[in-house]
Amino acid sequence: MSLTELPPLPYDYSALEPYIDAETMTIHHTKHHATYVNNVKGALEKFPELKDLGLVDLNKAVGTEKIPKEVATVIRNNGGGHYNHSFFWKVMGKPGDNNGPSADLKAAIDSSFGSLDEMKSKFNAAAAGRFGSGWAWLISKNGGGLEITSTANQDNPLQAIVEDKGIPILGLDVWEHAYYLKYRNLRPAYISAWWNVVNWEQVNANFEAAKKGAVPI
Repeated sequence: MSLTELPPLPYDYSALEPYIDAETMTIHHTKHHATYVNNVKGALEKFPELKDLGLVDLNKAVGTEKIPKEVATVIRNNGGGHYNHSFFWKVMGKPGDNNGPSADLKAAIDSSFGSLDEMKSKFNAAAAGRFGSGWAWLISKNGGGLEITSTANQDNPLQAIVEDKGIPILGLDVWEHAYYLKYRNLRPAYISAWWNVVNWEQVNANFEAAKKGAVPI
């Protein structure tokens, strides 16, 4: 994944209708995500040595001395935004295109939460309860279990600066720009509808990668 190029969506802007509208997807991708990429590019022009890190390692370096103080905030906000959105686009897809969690992921969910429904309930609560802007995550912990967490703004579980670290398996953007055109202030309605476009095939692949210690992008 390029640090300085906006990745294309893996589907048309209208592919997630009626749950996420085409106008929101167009603005979200071509304006918001593009801005994060452009801001990262500007920071890397000042500190080109950071290009060698790549997007995943750049995020892991947030909150450490690897990131110069002069661009620490820019990298945290925009490097985080670039990774989060690159991840987010892939865990969504056309409604009805896949079959849900794999047997292995379902077993891990059952072990950590009791059931898929209970996992969804806790995930929804984390997403709805995030004050202001941020994300909800299903992550794989170093010990092998799954955990639900949330982060503010464009932070993510890869970053050294966050409290609950792990490898992202699934993530949901709960910034207002992700849902306001269609759902207005009804964030819980957006969260509920979003499950209809979760790309479980990608989530399954993310889980398999995480079991090997690999970070999906």
